[in-house]
Parts: sequence; structure tokens; C-alpha cells
Amino acid sequence: MTEQTPTGSGVLATIGATPIVELVKLDPESPFRTFAKLESHNPGGSIKDRSALEMLRERIRDGRLVPGRSVVIESSSGNLGIGLAQVCGYYGIRFICVVDPRTNKDNIAIMRALGAQVEVVTDVDPATGEYLPVRIRRVRELVATIDHAYCPDQYSNPLNPQAHRTTVREIVRALPDIDYLFCATSSCGTLRGCAEYIRTHQLPVTIVAVDALGSAIFGPAVGWRMIPGHGASVRPKLYRSDLADIVVRVDDLDAIVACRRLAAREAILVGGSSGAVVAGLEQMRDQIRPGATCAMVFPDRGERYLDTIYDDDWVMTYFGDVSHLWTKPDMEVAPC
Repeated sequence: MTEQTPTGSGVLATIGATPIVELVKLDPESPFRTFAKLESHNPGGSIKDRSALEMLRERIRDGRLVPGRSVVIESSSGNLGIGLAQVCGYYGIRFICVVDPRTNKDNIAIMRALGAQVEVVTDVDPATGEYLPVRIRRVRELVATIDHAYCPDQYSNPLNPQAHRTTVREIVRALPDIDYLFCATSSCGTLRGCAEYIRTHQLPVTIVAVDALGSAIFGPAVGWRMIPGHGASVRPKLYRSDLADIVVRVDDLDAIVACRRLAAREAILVGGSSGAVVAGLEQMRDQIRPGATCAMVFPDRGERYLDTIYDDDWVMTYFGDVSHLWTKPDMEVAPC
């Protein structure tokens, strides 16, 4: 199920119109239908491609961002950085991304391969114990000292959620009878864009926001958050209390188990935020009426998590032997 919607030129024209697939093996006894929007099919590998293009496109078109002169500077845990590196690389605009030690090394390598400069902050904010406030402060310092610098500021830019009105429109067109929409939260761009579209068109869709237990978006953080790209240590300015009808919070182990189960049963390799969405759906299972249609937004792909989520030694180190949570005896393959 795809919708062709040109959003730019060259490779940028392939952003959006991502496929939707029905998940029939994840929970064969489910009394409702479940679909996944695979944002990994964007050229940069994540839903953040949409935000990156939307936040830069008009400034490029009207000449406020000029190749060879302008500098785009942003804070990112990885996926938005890749999206911005792709857009800036295509148009020949210098890009600096500020990340922290939790950023996946493959994401950093991809950004650099696309021509971005990557700066890693190593200090944590003394008030929160998190990297995000430090990243944001460093971006402000760079913007103040570099000529012709521009920060898209994904955490407050209204063009971020605007990009996702197209995301949810694609979902609604493919699934006109949708009853529930599950979205992971970070900058709140996807959640807000989807919610605004659904409310504007008065669609009877229950919006479920999935957040990390270690996130401060929907309440005090509970414990440490190891998986990047899901949740936030500081409530984003795009947040509004009425965005979600239901909020579900999951811990890192919930997300990891869901990722591994999805790979084992549906042969779909996704990132941690997608696993969190699956875990959120599982928490809601008994509250969803039989026959309902549920859609989940899967933000990114799993190849960038091969040395964490999909690495048995890494999982064993931090969570112990939990493989029984995603492997069943009847799924074992006999030796050749």
C-alpha cells in the first residue's frame, strides 16, 4: 500500500509514500488487525527524513539557505541528523550535527559519509544528568559564533509536525477504517502532526502516545534510558497535553524484546522506538475492542542497532538472559 507524493527533487523525491504492511504473525491470536507504517523505507532510513526536508525546503527555495554560505546546525540523537545531512548534502549546504556518546556510531559514520561535520558533547547537564540540555546549549553557541548559521530546532519548529500531516494522511488513505494510531514520542513532531490532522478532520481515531519510562515528556523519568531516539530528557516545546488520548510508557527491555520478537516472527528489523510502539500495543491489547484496526508508525530500521538491541552479548550484559521472551520452542529450526 503506497501513495506517490513527490516531495523534492532527485533522491529527496523518494521521501514519503512509505509502505504499510499487516502484521499477522506477531500475535496470531489477536482479536484485532494490526498494520505497520514502515518509515525505514525513506532514503535516509527513518521518519526524520520527512521532518528534515520540511524544515529546510522553504528556506532553500526562497534563498535564505544558500549553498556555499549558509550553515545548518542541529542537535540530534542520529536519525534527524542523517535526514538533514542528506538534504544539505544534496543542495551543497554545510551541516554541523551535535550529538552525544549515546548516539549510534553507525549513525555518526553515515552523517560524515554524507558530508556532515559531527561534534560529540561528552558532559552531562548537572541538573538533569542528561546530555540533551548540553547538546542544545552547544548548538546555540555555534549558531551565535558562525556566520550565516541556521538551527531548524526540531524541538520547537512547527514545520516538524507539519511534515507528519502527510504521514498520517497516507495511513488514513490506506486504512480508512483505522481505530487506533500508535506513535512513539521524542520531539513530539510525529505525534503532534498526526494528532492535528486527525482532530482537524474529526476522524474517530484514538491516538496512543508511546513514551519511554526514562523519559520526561509525559511525567518524571523513571530510571535510565539507554536506547536513543525514543523519549526525551526535557519536555519539547512541541508538546501539548491534549495530543494523545492515551499514553503508554515502556522500559528499554520491553522495547528490545518487542524488536527481537518482530524480527523472529515477521522478519522485520526495526529500531528501538519501533519496538517500543509494539510493546505499547501489547500493553493495550486487552483494552482494544475485537475487530478494531490498529496502525503503528515504525520510525526507523534496525541495522543501526545490530551492536546493541540485536547483539546477544550486549543484551546479556545489561539485562541478563532474556532470550526466552522472544523465542518459543515451536519456532526453533531443526539443523540441516
